[in-house]
Amino acid sequence: MSPQDRPRLKKKLIELRADILREGDIEIEPVRKDATEVGGDEDEQPLTEMSQVIASKRNQSRAGVLKRVQAALRRIDDEPEMFGLCAECEEPIGKRLDLLPYVELCVECQGTKDGAAKPGRRRHLTDFK
Repeated sequence: MSPQDRPRLKKKLIELRADILREGDIEIEPVRKDATEVGGDEDEQPLTEMSQVIASKRNQSRAGVLKRVQAALRRIDDEPEMFGLCAECEEPIGKRLDLLPYVELCVECQGTKDGAAKPGRRRHLTDFK
């Protein structure tokens, strides 16, 4: 990565951090809307619980991305010459930084860390019979 790319990526990281902070957490809807209600609609509760889980997962994911963005901003300020190099093999990360400016690993090292893709058991819809 050239030194001219760093300000552009830093700006992108700052904008991403601002977007995440501006949007805030996704509101988690309470299971019981009326504390005095007894019984209620049993069909609504599972849907509400599922919505809570989805909102919670999204909030956790956004918090993780925010943490990685802040770490990338620290890296670009503390060690600008190392920013854009893979944390494991020290090779240039490349175009991956344009899409995800907070990544630390190149495609090869990330693939090794994630492990090989495991083939699924079912290959066709009729295999479940």
